[in-house]
Amino acid sequence: MVEVAELLSSLGLADRASDERPHVIANFISSADGRAAFHGRSGALGDEGDKALFHGLREQVDAVLAGTGTLRAERYGRLLGDPERRRRRVQAGRAPEPLACVVTRTGDVPTDAPLFSEPEARVVVFSPVELDTSSLQAQVELVRIDPGELTLTTVLRRLRLDHEIRSLLCEGGPTIFGSLLREGLADELFLTLSPKLAGGGSSPTISSGPELPELCPVRPTWVLEHEDALYLRYAIGR
Repeated sequence: MVEVAELLSSLGLADRASDERPHVIANFISSADGRAAFHGRSGALGDEGDKALFHGLREQVDAVLAGTGTLRAERYGRLLGDPERRRRRVQAGRAPEPLACVVTRTGDVPTDAPLFSEPEARVVVFSPVELDTSSLQAQVELVRIDPGELTLTTVLRRLRLDHEIRSLLCEGGPTIFGSLLREGLADELFLTLSPKLAGGGSSPTISSGPELPELCPVRPTWVLEHEDALYLRYAIGR
């Protein structure tokens, strides 16, 4: 029997960062037939084990990256609502909760999501256009980047150099993860394979966008099972 908290506490993600960017992990769930959501949400695919991994990974990282579509669909709230998790982070020398990172090209950020109403939440938004944050209760920083320079490579470099982010968790959506793969920025994938079938539909897979120039190899470093779900951890790349 593996204890999730004990397993995740030994990851040492920040120690793997380079001087140029954070160590980047992605966490996704997929149905057995390859869908990353059911009726537009990922929650229906998961169970208590998946939730433990989801919150446990948030506890271990300096920052969480999510696209505007994911923020809107999943109605993001405070990243770590559990006081005990925040206490453990402080004891480990980290901020009470991770920095929330949002990247937008249009400025269309779902500021009605509960995350932006949390006074203790720290959010950084990378955008080429101005965004009015004056009415938001969260601590929101807007970083303006020229449209021609707004790549995830630039975003990660700014996070590393300006915010001292050493470990970053990508929670989606598929477009963001696809971009991380195309720019060669994803280091690890945590994938929960749900023992459920979506049976078709239009829900996305865990990555989307243009195909890579060539297949990207992954190497399994964990294969765990709990109540018929598989919990896979892959190292990405050679």
